[in-house]
Amino acid sequence: MQRAITKSGILLIDKPEGPSSASIVHKAKVILGAKKVGHLGTLDPFASGLLLLGINDGTKIADIFLRAPKSYSGVMTLGVETDSQDSTGAVIGVREVPPVGERDLRSLEQQFSGEVQQIPPMFSALKRDGVRLYKLARQGREVPRQPRTIRIDAIQLRQLNSIEISIEATCSRGTYMRTLASDLGKALGCGAHLKSLRRLACGHLSIHQAMTLNELEQFGSRGESALISLGMALSHLRGIVWENRWIDRLRLGQQEVLRPIGKPVEKDEVVRIIDTRGDLVALIGWNEEIPGGGWRLLRVFAQ
Repeated sequence: MQRAITKSGILLIDKPEGPSSASIVHKAKVILGAKKVGHLGTLDPFASGLLLLGINDGTKIADIFLRAPKSYSGVMTLGVETDSQDSTGAVIGVREVPPVGERDLRSLEQQFSGEVQQIPPMFSALKRDGVRLYKLARQGREVPRQPRTIRIDAIQLRQLNSIEISIEATCSRGTYMRTLASDLGKALGCGAHLKSLRRLACGHLSIHQAMTLNELEQFGSRGESALISLGMALSHLRGIVWENRWIDRLRLGQQEVLRPIGKPVEKDEVVRIIDTRGDLVALIGWNEEIPGGGWRLLRVFAQ
């Protein structure tokens, strides 16, 4: 009988095109024998690349990486629009592609840098009156959606041929890359859809640290050794080392022990509490709703 893995951490998987994120989660749970496994930000089935899996207590830090900026590379096809804005959808429009030069690409990069208004696609998991938009889309229905402000921190476009453009972008949470490709095509006057997409990074974690599903299957339960510890996964957050007597009080929910920490440094909304051995104990967050502001306990991790 396979032993149950009790270690917690983050497993980085290089997801192939085809399977859903949920199916990858299920497969990893079976292979590792872990009690809890969950993804920390989904990837569409047609996309490949970095998929973060939280193992056991690793599921508790999903919000941190859901909010983190993501980096992608992809290819967009000009002149063809689809209902899903990617290569899996039905063609809804075909237009002639105008000549596209370097000046056009640089102008697009400038236009789509920084804060940008984006209308979420119908083929998305967002809800309208409690119903997922993609369910309405599959029924042939389209409902009004309000534009949302997203942020494109970096974007680079390169012409591959007369109808294809490669795109590399680092963007904020809530950005739909297929919608970005569609909007870029509209700006060129010919429309476009996203032909392929690969996630390269999530926050400070990179695809270069990931293992394939085949590699995970070969390791079996020994894939536990590939886990990134919670402390390492959250090393980009400020850490405060505490003695056990303060940690024991925090584990009892006595949040008054957080008062001496003081105000956030450089707008750090979340801070790690670490024991003297360097192990992650808890995450605390700054709450402006408290009069004058104050720290509150967000997550406590097993000893």
